[in-house]
Parts: sequence; structure tokens; C-alpha cells
Amino acid sequence: MQRTPLLISSILRFGTTLHGDQEVVTWTAEGPRRASYAEVGRQAAQLAHALRGLGVSGDDRVATFMWNNAEHLTAYLAVPSMGAVLHALNIRLFPEQILYIADHGGSSVVIVDNTLAGPFAGLLAHLPKIRHVIVNGPVDEATTAALSAPAHVVGVHDYATLISGQPTEYAWPEDLDEDCASSMCYTSGTTGNPKGVSYSHRSNYLHALTAAMTLGIRQDDRLLVVVPLFHANAWGFPYLAMAAGATLVMPDRFLQAAPLAQMIETEKVSAGAGVPTVWNELLRHLETAGADVSTCRQLVVGGSAAPPAMMRAFQEHHGITIVHAWGMTEMSPIGTVAIPPARCDEGSDEYWSYATAQGRLVMGVEGRLVGPDGSKLPWDGESVGELEVRGPWITASYNRNGTESDGEVAEMAAKFSDGWLRTGDVGSLSADGFLRLTDRAKDVIKSGGEWISSVDLENAIMAHPEVVEASVVGVPDDRWGERPLASVVLRAGSSVTPEQLRDFLADRLARWQLPERWAIIDEVPKTSVGKFDKKVLRSRYADGDLDVQTLS
Repeated sequence: MQRTPLLISSILRFGTTLHGDQEVVTWTAEGPRRASYAEVGRQAAQLAHALRGLGVSGDDRVATFMWNNAEHLTAYLAVPSMGAVLHALNIRLFPEQILYIADHGGSSVVIVDNTLAGPFAGLLAHLPKIRHVIVNGPVDEATTAALSAPAHVVGVHDYATLISGQPTEYAWPEDLDEDCASSMCYTSGTTGNPKGVSYSHRSNYLHALTAAMTLGIRQDDRLLVVVPLFHANAWGFPYLAMAAGATLVMPDRFLQAAPLAQMIETEKVSAGAGVPTVWNELLRHLETAGADVSTCRQLVVGGSAAPPAMMRAFQEHHGITIVHAWGMTEMSPIGTVAIPPARCDEGSDEYWSYATAQGRLVMGVEGRLVGPDGSKLPWDGESVGELEVRGPWITASYNRNGTESDGEVAEMAAKFSDGWLRTGDVGSLSADGFLRLTDRAKDVIKSGGEWISSVDLENAIMAHPEVVEASVVGVPDDRWGERPLASVVLRAGSSVTPEQLRDFLADRLARWQLPERWAIIDEVPKTSVGKFDKKVLRSRYADGDLDVQTLS
């Protein structure tokens, strides 16, 4: 058979020519801004020429500091296709972490949205490798001056002006090695410094095909991509949309429930992708303000487990299926998708048992369970161990630039065992390959020699109609070693008590699993990608900053 390399440029050409009349819709304060895929293809060529003019060559890194919009999509396509490496910076990290990943990644050029240019200017003095800043949209003279101030910055360029007049065709190199890096993302750094993952052209290509097939994405789909393009490779959506010929709806900075509902209604969105907190807020908005979401058939949820109560409410009240997916930055990221087997009657107990799991391993991803003693555990739906994975879009190592300490190098190496990635997730696998996670290894509560799943507790608490969010962590206990602390956000005006919440759990969980310690809080702290930030809750508890009620 012919051996043609699997390259991002192939996806670009296919999507922008054979599906050139499809579009990317960027939301603005004035409403939708539209560009056809054919226009995106021409602008990708212009951007590539402009980047060459700024000295980008070989596998140089080009960073982005952007929302989800047409220009970010263009960079996603152009930078890898020209042979360079796209590095999407996570705009929601703490400044110290942004500085670390930007410097560690080594980009010489960065593309910044105008609404983020001010904050980025405050970081730029500490990023000596960056020589050119491209600003997407107008900024005032003070911001331009701040971006230009560091001596190492050679030029600050307006995006539209920079690409204007550039050729609208580009000879995308066809001799690239499909195994060379196309893009980079960094983990959110919940322990230690963020760790970098380089995705290859081949891994992205194969991931896009499998993800589009498994999720059932079609060319008549209109996809609302709320998951940030800087989060875990954007879950592959820029590339799978191009491969399927589906339209993309990009929310830019308008990520609140009201504008998202408006996007679904006016753009006739058929599917979307985002973290549970986003869809939970949308559900609450639909309950109070309403919107026509009848065109939407499914919303993919990842990043953390979706509360089953939320999944049922979307399906029963709005006809929208919440599709659980699981993965990691290290996995490009999709590893499992929870689509119940065809034999299951929709709404049956068997159906929900599958739908609320993390999902079946997708084609291309192998999994195994490893016990604490290193033994390989059976796929029987009961044996619980740490999940290890391998496959063509799963990283074999982390990025290194020689600045890491011996401890960091050892920590990176410890994430791999015998060619498999150790996920740090604890759970079981059924005989038909469905993964059910009980916890992160670091979050499972070890109480009196037994394990309590913080995720199961959270889901059970969030099934109460007066609960908006709940996060559970293990805290020290003199008798049992650890016991669960439940931090709960109630609906406005609710007077439900911790005693009533524990009574609600009594027929759902074993009595020994029920929390004695409860805290009613205004908001669950979250990480930069919307996950519950349990380390903050543990710290607040240790510092005595939580108003904890202990039940007898």
C-alpha cells in the first residue's frame, strides 16, 4: 500500500476545500461573526507566510494566548501544517504557572487576543524567549506600549494587518515526518510544575478520526466547542470537525449560561463539548429563563464526572443526551466514551448504569488495571485498581528542556510503567470494556482500612434537589485515619440542613460511608479547567477557614 504521512495539513486541505462552505461562527458582543472554512484555509496560508516572515522555521514553537475563535482555529491549522509547533497557553492558570509553561515551551512568537493583551503584557517582561507579539484585534496605545516595552520584544503586530496582502496559498510541506511534534499542551499542574505533552501529526490525525466516529459527528452537525482550545488539545474538536466537515460555533469569551443558551438557539447547535460545571450552569439557566434547545441532541462532558442527576435532567426535560467521556492531557485526550450498548432500553436502569460510567475504551486505546502490589486485575466490573493505558495517541514521555531537577525527572519517569501510562485514576473495567472510575488515587478516602469514593459521595449529594454543587475530600480522623468532609453549595434561599442531607444519603450509601463533617459554602473552588480544586478545600480545612458542622 502507498505510504502517505498522516499530517495536519491533510486535515486542513480536506476541511477547507471539500467542506469549504461550512463555517466557523465566533460569538461577539454584537452577535455571531462568520467565516467559511474556505476563508479559514486562505487565512491559514496567509498566517503561515506571515510567521515565516517573522523568522519561524523548522519546528519552532508558536504560542497562543486566546479564547475559542476563528483566529485560534486558524492557528491550530496553520502552525502545525507549516512544520512548526503550536503551543496553546492556558489563560486561566496562575501567573507563575503561565510563566513556567511559556518559558519551558520555548515559543519565540505568541498570538494574543486583544481582550487578553493587557494581562499578557504584565507577564511579557519575564518571558525573554518571546520576540514577536501578534495581537488579534485593536488595543489602545497604552497596551501596545506595554507589550513593546521589554527589550527582548522585537515587534508588536496587529493580526489583520500582518496577514493582509500575504498570499492565500501555501505550499504545505509534504515531507514532514508524521511522528514529529505538531502541538503542545501542559497539564494543569495539580502536583508540582505543569508537565508538557507533545502531540504528533500522526497522533492527532488518528485521534480525530476515532473521536469523530465514536461520537457520531456528521457533516450536518453544528458543534458548540466550550472546552477551551488550550485545554487538553481541545479534546480534538478542531481537527475532528474539519475531518467530518461539521460547522464550529466558538463562544470566545462569552462562556456564561445565558449567551451559551442563545448560541444553541440562534445557531441551531446540534452537539457540544464542555466540563460539567458549564453544562450544570446551562441547565439551571434553562430551568429559570428557558431557551429553545430543541436542535441539540448531545453534549459531551469531560474533565470530571458529570452528576447523574444533571444527566437525567437534560435528557428527561430537554431531550439532550449527556455523553460522558474520559481522558487526559497525556492522551490527546479521549480514552473512553459512555454510549450504552444498543440492547439497553433508554431510561432503564441498565441504560443509566452504562451512561453514568466513564465509558467504553475507544478503538486504539488499550487499558489494564494494576493492583497495589503490581498484579494485573481482571475485567470483571468489581476488581478495583489503578488504570494504565497505551495507544497511538498516548504520550510516551513528557517534554524536557534540561532545566528539570532530579526529583522532577524521577516524577516524570514514575508516570510510565513497562510502556504503559499510569493514569492515577482508580476504578474497574467490565468485561465489555466499560470503565467506571471510583476516584483519583490521590482523592480516594482511606477510612478504617476501606476505600470511600469521593466521586460517588459527590454524585449522591448533588442528586438532592436543593444542592447546586458538592465536593468531598478526606480529612484526618483520630479513629479511622481519614473521614469524608462534604462541602456543599445550596440553591439560593434554601434552608436544607446537613442533617437532612445526610438523611437523604441514608438509603443510597452504606452508613459507614456517610460524612460526619459538613460545610455549607458559597462556591466550590475550581482549577483553571473547571475541575473541583480539592487541594484548596483541604488547605482551607487545615487552616480552620471552613465553618464545619460535625454531626454525631
